[in-house]
Amino acid sequence: MTEIIRSLADLAGRYDAAFCDLWGCLHNGHAAFPAAVAALRGFRAAGGKVVLLTNSPRPKASVIAQIDAMGVPRDCWDEVATSGDAAQMGLLSGAVGRRVHHIGAPKDETFFTDFAPDLAAFAATQPPITRVPLKEAEGIVCTGLRDDLTETPEDYRAALLLAKTLGLPMLCANPDIVVDMGDKRLYCAGALAEMYEKMGGSTLYFGKPHPPIYDLARRRLTEAGGRPDPQILCIGDGIATDVQGGIAEGLDTLFITGGLEAERFGPDVEAPEAGLLLDWLAGRELSPSYAIGRLR
Repeated sequence: MTEIIRSLADLAGRYDAAFCDLWGCLHNGHAAFPAAVAALRGFRAAGGKVVLLTNSPRPKASVIAQIDAMGVPRDCWDEVATSGDAAQMGLLSGAVGRRVHHIGAPKDETFFTDFAPDLAAFAATQPPITRVPLKEAEGIVCTGLRDDLTETPEDYRAALLLAKTLGLPMLCANPDIVVDMGDKRLYCAGALAEMYEKMGGSTLYFGKPHPPIYDLARRRLTEAGGRPDPQILCIGDGIATDVQGGIAEGLDTLFITGGLEAERFGPDVEAPEAGLLLDWLAGRELSPSYAIGRLR
């Protein structure tokens, strides 16, 4: 049964490392959460390693620049692993061909040009990837909506129907369906991939809850000085990504109830009501190891 805890410090000494989500856990898209920063600092001070594990379609360097700007201090984490990094490996390997059509915002352009050091050497050995119009493509790379502030997946229905007719596979660089930026809920690449699958299209995923991003996170944890065979805690507010992915990897999970699902568990976001939470989890046949209102 899921245990509701008061703070991350309640788990002191149980875990060598944490794989911590970003949106809804460490920041809200605009600014860092001070209590979450303090919790991760405390975890590191006690000897733990923190890998920020995010379904952002952007490469590691771009995500670091983004969270720097939000005030997430570098002393609360050791490494970063992104869905974009993991998806780049799929792209470079030719998972959806070499001529690809990109669906995504201008801010995601770095996906095609900016490779972390552990991917750059591999990139240099591979044939080039060329971006082309949809009708000339061998596959689609979806990093998100072109304008997530104004668009919805319905704006892409015609293009996705054409892609399905052409038999194009889609590489989804961010499996998240939605994310909260402040008080506004935005659609992510996962929403387009979900629509494409419902049409009968073929979609490849590399972020949470799928194995490639966890393999990458483990490698980077080792490179950051993590101990062999570490006890890892997965932290996140996405029940279908952070929690489901952690459980599938055989890892303990901490569900942040005050993120995407904040309105479900009673009036006090910081103190989820046990009955409401356990009933909701039972309906999804998922049982995270622990739950907490917000990371602190």
